[in-house]
Amino acid sequence: QVQLVESGGGVVQAGGSLRLSCAASGRTFSVYAMGWFRRAPGKDREFVAAITWSDGGTVYADSVKGRFTISIDNTKNTVYLQMNSLKPEDTAVYYCAAMGARRRVISTPPVYDYWGQGTQVTVAS
Repeated sequence: QVQLVESGGGVVQAGGSLRLSCAASGRTFSVYAMGWFRRAPGKDREFVAAITWSDGGTVYADSVKGRFTISIDNTKNTVYLQMNSLKPEDTAVYYCAAMGARRRVISTPPVYDYWGQGTQVTVAS
């Protein structure tokens, strides 16, 4: 099992920045990739970004490219999501997820095995 705890959410003005953190514990040696997803009110869960644990390869959703950066600190078993130039449409609950085995696709929710509880991000216009 892998446990994930997110932090760093809050309320920010449009154009501002936030950094989310996701601390992983448990069988982290088995993790292949980590991802961030979000769910806005009335919408489905949406892929934001992902990173592979071993080589740091990254994938981003088009809607956040150039504004968000995902990174990993292997020494702390922590994944970060730096969010800049935030927009009101970025408002959502953000979830961290861990993939327990290598899979071909890393941008869809079903391939992730473990999920955090979520952290609210609100961007005021």
